[in-house]
Amino acid sequence: MSVVTKYFNCNILKNGQFLPLDLWVEDGKIIDPEIIFYDQRRLPDIEIDCLDSFIVPGFIDLQINGAFGIDFTHNCGEGLDIVRKALLQYGITGFCPTIVTTTATNYHKTLPKLKRCQGSSLGAAILGAHVEGPFISTQKPGAHNISNIKTLNQTNLFDTFGDLENISIVTLAPELDGSMEVIKKLSQKGIVVSMGHTSADFTTGREAIKNGAKFVTHLFNAMLPFHHRDPGLIGLMACSPNEKNTIYFGIIADDIHTHYTALKIAHKINPKGLVLVTDALSVSGLSNGIHHLGDKQIEVKDSKAYIFNTKTLCGSMTSLNECLRNFIKATDCSLPEAIETVTLHPAQVLGIEHIKGTLNFGADADFVFIESNLNILSTWIGGKCVFQNKERSGYKIKKIIT
Repeated sequence: MSVVTKYFNCNILKNGQFLPLDLWVEDGKIIDPEIIFYDQRRLPDIEIDCLDSFIVPGFIDLQINGAFGIDFTHNCGEGLDIVRKALLQYGITGFCPTIVTTTATNYHKTLPKLKRCQGSSLGAAILGAHVEGPFISTQKPGAHNISNIKTLNQTNLFDTFGDLENISIVTLAPELDGSMEVIKKLSQKGIVVSMGHTSADFTTGREAIKNGAKFVTHLFNAMLPFHHRDPGLIGLMACSPNEKNTIYFGIIADDIHTHYTALKIAHKINPKGLVLVTDALSVSGLSNGIHHLGDKQIEVKDSKAYIFNTKTLCGSMTSLNECLRNFIKATDCSLPEAIETVTLHPAQVLGIEHIKGTLNFGADADFVFIESNLNILSTWIGGKCVFQNKERSGYKIKKIIT
């Protein structure tokens, strides 16, 4: 018989608010306690006192290029497991390893290594790769290698990536010739199309949404600035999330890439469409100095990462829970509202909100014990603790029935 665990004395994030409810888990899933208690007439096998902690769904990061010296584009290999394990300390239970613009040879080498997998004590779940480029604008390359940027057509797409099986998100510039047909094809295959590193105007963005585009990569960065006669992709925030084709916006709240005022504006206009991402680099977690990222030298200085000898930012050094703190400080939004930007909303982008990003009955029992200041106390996957803070875990086992 399966083991039933009851978590009590906790504050659960559900339906956009914290509620003093018990949480019941069986076979790695969140279950309805009435079925267990009244229909099956069972008592829980394990009872865990949550010590009045806040319990929220496991965090999901849709854009992370690497960390701790591991770069997914150029040297993922066994290093992928190092990052998967390390992410648990930040409450991340699922993520999309992100590959930046590179060569077809490297895509063919790297993408097969990024297979989807369930989370466990070994690390966070891989929810499919985020391929950022190479079909982007040469006018908005950011830190991407311009020599590897490609024009776009269906044949070129498949030749470049090879098998699309491991891909969940593709970032492309929708103004490129042939992009609308490619957006349709990718969307039909269940791959999320994100608009980014682009000079697209508002009209092109709307056309891309009609053809299936669903996401915007790091809003405000590597795109045209807002203009009152043509608001560009930034203007898409004014599209209602209740429209048939919902659009979501990735945003880096590291207090470097995006000004607090820009965060506040985005939140005021479209709070239901915001998704916080780290856009973390392989140098995240490393000390100041010069580091290598593929064929580039990266200078880390004062928690910022630049292409060496330039002022070009090339990714973030900030953890997802720190981004949440920055977001709350900038917007003065509630804790539940902020948490949904790293749980429910990214799950909705991937179309997996029935199993990830919520604590609803039937969802995977991936959750995080946090304090009100967003300190991570413990991280759980499938109802099993996979990380706990050395000072305070946020729980205590009260009863085990054998």
